[in-house]
Amino acid sequence: MAALIGTAISAQLAKSIGTATELGRDVPTTIANFFSFFTILSNAAAAIVLAWIALWYVFKGRRQDTDAEPHGLALALACVSTYMIITGIVYNSLLRGIELPQGSAPIPWSNEVLHLIGPIFLLLDVFLGPLRRSLPWRSLWAVVAFPIVWVVYTMIRGPLITNPVSRDPFWYPYPFLNPNNPGGWLSVGLYVIGIAAAIIAVGAFVVWWGRRRSAGAGASDDAAAAASVPSSVVPE
Repeated sequence: MAALIGTAISAQLAKSIGTATELGRDVPTTIANFFSFFTILSNAAAAIVLAWIALWYVFKGRRQDTDAEPHGLALALACVSTYMIITGIVYNSLLRGIELPQGSAPIPWSNEVLHLIGPIFLLLDVFLGPLRRSLPWRSLWAVVAFPIVWVVYTMIRGPLITNPVSRDPFWYPYPFLNPNNPGGWLSVGLYVIGIAAAIIAVGAFVVWWGRRRSAGAGASDDAAAAASVPSSVVPE
């Protein structure tokens, strides 16, 4: 999945650069805009973390004395799982069928990998991934930190960039973040609050479910250990 996501990002980036070059648009701005999409950043982070966890599992995770992921890896996985699930929800509920200012038409298979297949994979991993570590509730602060930084970056950068396609004196990756659209800043604020609430809810669920699974696995291990003790040494 890490390789598939990486290939999907590379294919769409290559097409965006090719289109910009062919039409005489500013290529550096096109590239910067491409990597300003929450979808692209989330998928890139997911590909890196999935590759990391695959390598860890191959070289260390399969050992008999390993019962959970390292804390840093578990936290990174909780973050990208949240971002990818949100990407899938927001795109398929608000943006599917809407042309986004990414510099070229989306490649159909790449678009589905980044907005549907990847998010579903990460959602399934929340439920089925092995060796899940229980994270403390304070981990939720780390989960929501990146979306906050991204929104601040987007709103500061937006009016400073000339759209290389339309030549408008602003550029925002998603229409609901563009204060120049009908509804203005009030609409933007409402969308930001709504999506922030969704991120917190999904992040809390990912952390909670990981804690639940970890506790369940611990209880199962204890029960198995007790069952392996000869009955003669088990107190009445």
